Amino acid sequence: MIFDELDTFNAVQTKIKVIGVGGAGKNAIDHMIGNQVHGVQFYAVNTDAQDLKMSRAENKILIGKTRTHGQGAGAHPEVGREAALESEDDLHEMIGDAEMVFITCGMGGGTGTGAAPVIARIAKEHNCLTIGVCTKPFVFEGPVRMSNAMAGLEEMRQYVDTLIEIPNEKLLQMVDIHTPVVEAFRFADSILRKGVQGIAEIIALPGLINIDFADIRSVMRNKGTALLGIGAARGENRAIEAARQAIHSPLLEITLDGATDAVVCFSSDQNLSLVEVDSAIAEIRNFAGTDLNIFYGSTINNDLKDELVITLVATGYHMKKEEGGFASVRQEFADVSNSENMNDIHISVDSDEPIDTSLEQEARREELFANPLSEKERRKKEKEEAKRREKEEKERRKNPQIQPTPQKSKLPDWLKKK
Repeated sequence: MIFDELDTFNAVQTKIKVIGVGGAGKNAIDHMIGNQVHGVQFYAVNTDAQDLKMSRAENKILIGKTRTHGQGAGAHPEVGREAALESEDDLHEMIGDAEMVFITCGMGGGTGTGAAPVIARIAKEHNCLTIGVCTKPFVFEGPVRMSNAMAGLEEMRQYVDTLIEIPNEKLLQMVDIHTPVVEAFRFADSILRKGVQGIAEIIALPGLINIDFADIRSVMRNKGTALLGIGAARGENRAIEAARQAIHSPLLEITLDGATDAVVCFSSDQNLSLVEVDSAIAEIRNFAGTDLNIFYGSTINNDLKDELVITLVATGYHMKKEEGGFASVRQEFADVSNSENMNDIHISVDSDEPIDTSLEQEARREELFANPLSEKERRKKEKEEAKRREKEEKERRKNPQIQPTPQKSKLPDWLKKK
């Protein structure tokens, strides 16, 4: 009887869903499916019917059919948000009984920026462990896209347990200078894939060393912004070399010291040794401090042959203002937003006093996301407004001297002067 119960518990698998939102999100999960990320269910969510049709995901959800007619959000986050609110019932059904949800998207455009926070809110309402994995735009994509991205990320933070931000601009330090633009975006997709794959597979798949879902939840529940580092190496010292690459990854906008928790995922062939695990963890502790609470696990991937890949996710610390850290990255965004000539943009920042753009970013977030109404609430408001006008019209007919209340003409948000 005891063994039967154990078999039942062993058969229970953590329900993990990976949701790609918008074009970039769709590309990311297609990359995951192509690289055979196991143990998860994939969902593609978009306002663009044509792009959605091309997704490799088995589950596809077209949102905002009335709002966008399947023609996309036109790079307007408010349209993406309205589309998600219109299809809120479908999104609730999509989340269903999931225990862990990854929401991946590219911030700065319309659907990803606007709809992803709505999906994050719904996931939290279902009490899911909710992880956002989002890219920030390249600088060359322009100040408007960057401003929208920062507003979208700030809105995501209101709902996700952990937000992993991947700055595309940092990827330029990881690719050859002559890399074509298309390849650069594919490389960004591969980083998204590795981040999700590293965490999901050590929970969902049997491996040399497994991590319980409860452990992952303790590291990532309500932890705010997280950092992602990835390293890969071959040869005799591959463990230490891969760990060093992950620690010093260009993706890390600040250093690891100050983090309270970390998940370290090893992916390799069956020849990963305990000595290698010990040496890699020791290398991370030497850099981040002995107080760092580390959970680690490994999955077997024989396609890697003798290569060892280490994925590091650090959580539980406040952003530090330090040279080369988050402050300087925000300063770069400020430079982009304030530049009138894109040719004048400089990545390096020499000022000792970074410009504080928090108020400007908060204002943009409020503009795009404040006072969200569900589709039901919107319909209710429209009905109330129609009844008010009908009542006013009846009163006017009874007494012609009563003039109708003047209605201000409203332009769509994207037509208003910024």
